[in-house]
Amino acid sequence: MQKLSRRTLSRRTRVLTIAATAAVLGAGTFGAVSASAEAPAAAAKAAVTADAGSKNLTQSTHLNIDAATKAAQAALDAAEKENQRVSVAVVDRNGNTVVELRGDGAGPQSPESAVKKAYTAVSWNAPTSELTKRLEQAPNLKDIPGTLFLAGGAPVTAKGAPVAGVGVAGAPSGDLDEKFAKAGVAALGLGR
Repeated sequence: MQKLSRRTLSRRTRVLTIAATAAVLGAGTFGAVSASAEAPAAAAKAAVTADAGSKNLTQSTHLNIDAATKAAQAALDAAEKENQRVSVAVVDRNGNTVVELRGDGAGPQSPESAVKKAYTAVSWNAPTSELTKRLEQAPNLKDIPGTLFLAGGAPVTAKGAPVAGVGVAGAPSGDLDEKFAKAGVAALGLGR
C-alpha cells in the first residue's frame, strides 16, 4: 500500500478533501441538532396523544389573550360612550386575571372591584346582579374570599359552560356596570 504524502497530493485534491470532510462533519452536526430539536417536540406530541385518552384528566376551555382584550376594550368603550369612568377586568375560568383596564378618571377602588365582580360571575356562571338575590337565602356567600356580590359582573360561556368573567366597576350604579360588562361579553360573539 502506497502512503500518500502531502507533497504527492495536488493542491486541488487537498482543498477538495478538506471541503468534503467539512461537508460530512457539518451534515452530521446538522443532523444531530435537527434530531435533538425534533425529539422534544415528538415526545410532547406523544405525551399529548397519550394523555388525551386518559380517564384521569380533564380539559377546560379558556379565552385567549386576544379575546379577553377584545371583551375588556368593548366594555370600556361602551362605558366611555356614556361618559362613565370605569375599570374593566376579564378573568379566566379559574378566576385568574387575564386583562385589566383602568379607564381615565376611574376611581381607585374600581380595579379591584372589577376583578372581584368578574371572579364572582365566572365562579357561579351568572351575572352578579342575579347573585345578589341569592344573598337573601344565603347571606354567608358574601364571606367567600375574592367575591363581590354587586351588579357589574357577567360570565362568558361557551356551550353553556363558563370560560371567563367580565367585571366592570366605577359607574354610579351596578346596573350600568353590568350593562358595560355584558357589552364586553357580546363583543365575543359566543352563544350561551
